[in-house]
Order: sequence, then structure tokens, then C-alpha cells
Amino acid sequence: MIKDASYYADLLRSQELSFEELLQEFQMRVANLNPHLNAVVDWSSQIGRENYAQLNDRFERPFYGLPVLVKALGQDSRGLDNANGSRLLKGSRAQNDNNFIRMVKEAGLVPVGVSNAPEFGFKNITDSVLYGHAKNPWNQAYSPGGSSGGAAASVASGMFPLALASDGGGSIRIPASFCGLIGLKPTRGTMPVGPGSWRSWQGASINFALTVSMRDTRQLFYALRRPENIAPYQAPQTEWIHVLEDSYEKRPLKVAFSTQSPVGSQVSSTAVQAVKEAVNFLEAQGFLVEEKTPKLDGRQLIRGYYAMNGAETAAMFADLEEQGSKIQPSQVEALTWGLARYGDQILAREYTQILNSWDVATATMEDFLTEYDLYLTPTTAKTAPRLEELSMETDAARLYAIQDLDVKERGSLIENVFEKSLSFSPFTQLANLTGQPALSLPTHLSQAQLPLGVQFMAAKGREDLLFEVGHLFESAGQFELPPVYQNNKF
Repeated sequence: MIKDASYYADLLRSQELSFEELLQEFQMRVANLNPHLNAVVDWSSQIGRENYAQLNDRFERPFYGLPVLVKALGQDSRGLDNANGSRLLKGSRAQNDNNFIRMVKEAGLVPVGVSNAPEFGFKNITDSVLYGHAKNPWNQAYSPGGSSGGAAASVASGMFPLALASDGGGSIRIPASFCGLIGLKPTRGTMPVGPGSWRSWQGASINFALTVSMRDTRQLFYALRRPENIAPYQAPQTEWIHVLEDSYEKRPLKVAFSTQSPVGSQVSSTAVQAVKEAVNFLEAQGFLVEEKTPKLDGRQLIRGYYAMNGAETAAMFADLEEQGSKIQPSQVEALTWGLARYGDQILAREYTQILNSWDVATATMEDFLTEYDLYLTPTTAKTAPRLEELSMETDAARLYAIQDLDVKERGSLIENVFEKSLSFSPFTQLANLTGQPALSLPTHLSQAQLPLGVQFMAAKGREDLLFEVGHLFESAGQFELPPVYQNNKF
């Protein structure tokens, strides 16, 4: 039996293991592994004990008493670091739990620490100046990805069987692919938001977790999902009646697949092979599989995504400056500065046009996912990059001087700066912009023994189909999980 989150929760619920024993065990793992991986940037056993003391009804909470890491971006958990990976906010601690963390606690999870993340979550690697590089447990010369890189490293190394994460452009699924984990990006509007932030990158960003089993993924999703009347984005309630037992539809699903990058970049032979293996497996199970790509302009969408990042960063700067002094370039990393100064120049009508283009793409995807139950692609176009491979240090001078450019030139600079990192992860942003759920499954290892995942997308509200296909791969032994879970070392 895999020692996943449900395994430990069952031991805690049956009182075969005490919370204090498990807390000390996890603390020992962090002490032994974190100096090599830099996955955990804040830890408080005392806060963990205080959070555990608030729990009751152990039989009503699926993850009763399980210590967990929150992500250093947008997951405010009282008393823990919430500096967002930035020197600008160094030393900041959450005064209260936000709504997502409240529901996390309702599910029985116990926040005890914070995982590493890049500054404000803009990158698909984890290398903030404040916290330093997180490293990949499969090979420490490589990145675990980002922005949920610390969360992924903590789970892939066996420090924790589950870690909270978030996804604004692939930030759950990219680390899942690079670290051999399961990564679900839920349907827009399914996870709790607020009270500090309601729109979360205009609905592109959403909270969830990184896991090592489909039962954990499924149970956590149903434990956290809820309608929230005040939220600006609402998920279609296509499949809101659920049964937590392992019951799945028994019908052949129709699956479209593609290995073509939506932005025209190169896709590695490893990623192509991962999809081909998945296609062969699905066909052997009786699925109807067809090579087909939705008709979308990937370049237009990614430019709009960068513009949204810029506008949201400029707004964040304005909010922070209202509370204090004017932000200086030396206080933030070059990419953050460049995005904010790009956002300063984006007109309201242009921003509205960008959001309208997302809605058009959403309609296209909903039509596509009416014809097909699932859409299969690689999660990432390549396996994990080396630690310094996607460094933006050579672009720093141009980004810090971006105010010397006009708005069109600023947009071109931002696009160029992101181009190399985009070549690693061109497949994930679509689900964020259109709101569909997407699931990365750990199905492939490269010749260099680095993991790479495949991604399934479904129509809004159809996480049940993702759970069905994930369970099928898992039960047939198709997963390539980190070694620590294969041999149950812990």
C-alpha cells in the first residue's frame, strides 16, 4: 500500500499513530532532506500544534490531523510566512487564515510550514532571491519547476505525502511533470477564494495541491470544492453530486490528443513518446482516440497572458504603495519590475480586449470538449531544466530599464524574456485562461531517468472524467512515482 496522505490520515483517525508522533517524524524528514532541497522556507511545530488543537470530529475529516505545507503565494495561514517569495515583503506573516486555508483546515489538514516559491509566482522554476533555488529530488542539479516548486520537492522527496499548491499558468502541473507527481488544476470557481483576493489573476489562478495518489486527489477536491456566492467566478455544477467510493463510469471515452506546441515551439522526443504511450494504453482500454487540436491562436493567447501578468502586477504595486512608500527597483527582482512597468502602459480598452479573447477561447474549448470527453497533450515539452538553465539574469539590465521603451516594445521585451521558459511549458496556460480543469499524470521517465507527465483537460465541471482516467492509469501500474513511494522507504 502506498503511504499517501490517506494512509497517514487513517492511522491518525484510528489512533494507531498520534499527531505528535507524526509531526516529529515529518520534522525529522525536513531536517534531514531540506538542507539539500531547499523546499521548506518556514516551519513552526507550535503553530502546527495550535492548528491541530482546533480539530474535532476526526471521522468527519478525510485528512484528519495530517501536517501540511502551505505555499508561499496567496495561501495565508495565520502566523506563517506570507512574503510571496519577495524581499519587498520579507518578514511578513499572515495575521489570519484566508478562505482557502479555512477549508483546508475543515478537511483536517494541519498547516505547519511554508514551501518555497519564486517571487510572486511568475516563473515555471523556483529561484527567488529571497529564498534561493529549490532543487529536484530526482536529481539535485535540476529544478523541481515552479511556481509550486517547493511543494513539489517536499512531496517528491517524501517529506510530506501532500502539499498545498496553486496554479496560475501551470504552477501545479509543471512541477508535477518535472517531479513525477499528480497535479490537478481544478475548474475555475471551484476552490474557495478571498477575502483579500477574489479574482486571482482574473480567474486564471486557483489553489489546490500536489499529491501521489488519485484517492488523495479526488478526496481533497471534494473536501474543498464549494459554491461561494460572493465569488466573481462560478463553476458550472455539472457534476456536483459525488460519491467518494471508487466508482467510475464504465464507458469508452472519446479522447483528442496533440503533441504540437500551441505556440510553435519545439517539443522533445521524450514528450512525444510520453503521449504516444498514453495513446496506446487508452486504445488498449477501448477508448476512442483521435489526433486533433482545437483551433486557437496560441501566440495571441500567450501575449494576452503576459499582458494580464503586467496589469495585475502594476495594480499590486499600486495597492502596496498606498500602504507604504514608493517601490524601488532594488526591492524586487528584474522580472517583477519589468512586468509592473509594462502593466503601467496597458490601456483599459486593451485589457478588456484581452479578457474578451479569453472568453472566445473558452467557447472554442467548450465546443471542442463537447465533441471529445478529454484532450491529451504532454504536460511539459521537456523534462526539468537545470538549475541555472532558465535564469533571467542576462535580461536583468533590460528589464530594470524597461521604462525607456514604449508599450509595444515593453510587451515584446517581456515576451522575449519568457520565450525560453515557455519552450519548456507551452501546454499548461490554456486551461488557466479558459477555466477548464486539467490533470497532469506521472506516466513517463526519460532515458536520463527524469520524469515527464501527460496532461488531460476536460470540460468545466468534469473533474470526474479526469479522476476516472487518472484512476485507470494508476490501477494499471502506469505511474512513475518518485522512488520513495515505489519502495515505501518512509
